[in-house]
Amino acid sequence: MEKLRSRGFVGVVLLVFLFLVTSVILAKDKISIAITQIVEHPALDEARKGFIDVLAENGYVEGEQVVYDIQNAQGEMANANTIAQKFALDRPDLILAISTPSAIAVANAVNDIPILITAVTDPVDAGLVESNERPGTNVTGTNDMNPIREQFELILKFAPETKSVGIIYNAGESNSVVQVNIAKEVAKELGLKLVEASVSSSTEVLTSANSLADRVDAIYVPTDNTVVSSIESVVMVAEKNKIPLIAGEENSVKRGALATVGINYYRLGRQTGEMALKILKGEARPEDMPVESQKEYRLVLNVDAAEAIGVEIPEELLENADEIYGEE
Repeated sequence: MEKLRSRGFVGVVLLVFLFLVTSVILAKDKISIAITQIVEHPALDEARKGFIDVLAENGYVEGEQVVYDIQNAQGEMANANTIAQKFALDRPDLILAISTPSAIAVANAVNDIPILITAVTDPVDAGLVESNERPGTNVTGTNDMNPIREQFELILKFAPETKSVGIIYNAGESNSVVQVNIAKEVAKELGLKLVEASVSSSTEVLTSANSLADRVDAIYVPTDNTVVSSIESVVMVAEKNKIPLIAGEENSVKRGALATVGINYYRLGRQTGEMALKILKGEARPEDMPVESQKEYRLVLNVDAAEAIGVEIPEELLENADEIYGEE
């Protein structure tokens, strides 16, 4: 009887061992992709969704051919660095970094695994690549530099008498500083005064927006992760004070900003996914793949926002809009 029990125990151990070995083998058959983003808000979430959708459409189905490790830094750079260190230890096949802070963190921690970036405004300025034409590092992807001049011209189409424009941003985000510097040049060229309001966290966005209310004729929000995560606070101030609010990307318009000619993050994520396919198939290496920009910008309007601040949308914009939110 004791021998039978012993044999039974050994059999169970062998079965468990075989199960574990099989699991490891199966896991190795799957591509592992680690994803990090600085904060959760609809624009960055859409970029992630677009990326995953393209891979799924091309045979990389989550849980079958690919496994994802998705991490969110909750707006804290310290968390982004911790996530990057985790990825360095985990050794995934590919890393996707969404936003400039997350991209910087993971690039500093990992130099021998392909890294794709998206929602990064200026990869060269951020020190991620040697040049957009030939990165020369293990990093490539898509940037989200938006057409700031066209966006400021949009302000003037809604409110031709505008003299001053407020801009809200986090000075700790290098991507935002790049946009503010461009905005300064654009404002000067258009004869506008640019009034800056800086924040260090999303909890300060409402206060900063209120500080601009009686000093500017319009407000502009660039693709700043901190501010966009709390765009509803800026919308509330704009509506209360009847101030046009122009955004740097489409999702902010969906959430209440007046308009943009700008970035669609879902499309940008898909574009990044197409680049990932080439790397996963061995058709290209990050160091040789040029950083790509969004292939086309879209004019997006919000008629409810226009009604809330009491401005009339020019017929020309209505006729040429790619998407209009708030239409019945």
